[in-house]
Amino acid sequence: MGEGGGFQLGTVGALSLSVVSSVSIVICNKALMSSLGFIFATTLTSWHLLVTFCSLHVALLMKLFEHKPFDRKAVMGFGVLNGISIGLLNLSLGFNSVGFYQMTKLAIIPCTVFLETVFLAKKFSRSIQLSLTILLLGVGIATVTDLQLNLLGSVLSLLAVVTTCIAQIIFWTLTSCLQMTNTIQKKFKVSSTQLLYQSAPYQALTLFISGPFLDGLLTNQNVFAFNYTPQVLIFIVLSCLISVSVNFSTFLVIGKTSPVTYQVLGHLKTCLVLAFGYVLLHDPFSWRNIFGILVAIVGMVFYSYFCTIEGQQKAREASSQVLQVKDDESDPLIGTETGAGINDDGAAQTPQAWSSNKDLHA
Repeated sequence: MGEGGGFQLGTVGALSLSVVSSVSIVICNKALMSSLGFIFATTLTSWHLLVTFCSLHVALLMKLFEHKPFDRKAVMGFGVLNGISIGLLNLSLGFNSVGFYQMTKLAIIPCTVFLETVFLAKKFSRSIQLSLTILLLGVGIATVTDLQLNLLGSVLSLLAVVTTCIAQIIFWTLTSCLQMTNTIQKKFKVSSTQLLYQSAPYQALTLFISGPFLDGLLTNQNVFAFNYTPQVLIFIVLSCLISVSVNFSTFLVIGKTSPVTYQVLGHLKTCLVLAFGYVLLHDPFSWRNIFGILVAIVGMVFYSYFCTIEGQQKAREASSQVLQVKDDESDPLIGTETGAGINDDGAAQTPQAWSSNKDLHA
């Protein structure tokens, strides 16, 4: 019970950290981009990842976590793919309307469910599917306004959805792979922190190279020619510091839960950002937004409830299987330890394992 309680506490902590840090960085970045005019999102993301890597390197030197070697090609592939997905999402926002971009983000959940079902043989109950449908419907009502379609934007959105889903599934697979016995090829079990530390440089490098080009394409401005005032620098530093918590909690949530749960959490953060924007920044808000958020919250509650119920059921089934295996193993052990049994003549048999001259009888 202690181990299960600790796992649930760690999961709740990761989810809470993800929500708080994500909402904080959205508010900070909105002030940086809307009020101060720094609109270079992809380049800023590359700085976020670079600062995250430096922070984790300091933590490694302080021995707060252990560096575990891992397949460099797998980590490099994951890092580059994740960096590409971030760039494609930014391009999707640039070449599509805001409404279509929100539809792109909504499509990530059904795409993830489809890929996990087909390639990982993961099963989603009807209750989970229903709760996800309610959630997506609510977020769609709250966020999707105009749906202006164009061929280039649609292709970019499709690529963004696919790369995002694959990157998150690969990450979850890497952090969930168990160490096998010596008869099977060993796989390293890496924590979220270890994988983030090793993949962050590749993500940062991918976005650092492509970021200025993508930002120039989307904004018609040069990030290196921007007027970096002290106020802009302060907000950039603040954004980078918050991003350490965002990136860490993102990897932590996917590692402790699943890619689908992380996407559900992302839509919760979208609803919170809308609410905070209305309360703190006085953004326009309508009854449609309020109704959509309420519907989305109902879907999230159902999803959390059904996930908890199914998780408890799986835990009970696993524990019963373990007890059954122990019972099956205990019977022959008792027979071996007590020696043996009775032969046909009524004399006690001597166990062969205890025969001191067994080699002489060979």
